[in-house]
Amino acid sequence: MEKQNGAGNIYLVGLMGAGKTTIGRSLAKRLGFDFIDSDHEIEFRTGVSIPTIFEIEGEEGFRKREAQVIAELSRLNDYVVATGGGVVLRPDNRANLRTHGFVVYLDVPPPTLWERTCHDRNRPLLQVENPFLKLEELYSQRDPLYREVADLVVDGSRINAQGILQLLIREIGERWKL
Repeated sequence: MEKQNGAGNIYLVGLMGAGKTTIGRSLAKRLGFDFIDSDHEIEFRTGVSIPTIFEIEGEEGFRKREAQVIAELSRLNDYVVATGGGVVLRPDNRANLRTHGFVVYLDVPPPTLWERTCHDRNRPLLQVENPFLKLEELYSQRDPLYREVADLVVDGSRINAQGILQLLIREIGERWKL
């Protein structure tokens, strides 16, 4: 799959805490692309936090908003997009990601994700009795979907953010001829 500048976006997918936003910002800067975090875009558009959206509209309401944002972003070019962890749940989102860009799955196992998210109260899906068990369930459910859309799977538990960034620069440069 060869793409040139102006031929889509780079989408980072993975569970909450995988490093999509951190790596996405750095990757965009290095490539000269714009960066957008789809969750932050939803918060900007609604004027409220994601936990508030979940509280008022439920997960389904949030997922509808997310699908609208992904559809709009997929019409743009030269963005690095950090997606929400559940973006792959909807078939239309998976189709938009696959069709309109290069998708990188940051695969991080639940124990590492738990270390990164255990003190974060801005994760509505983890506001349950056993959040670690919830992370394991989400991983089991979503991992096959992330792999389905991914052009590249990166083991995010074995290398640090800088190492991942170097790997992505090399892989994307080779595939997109940047």
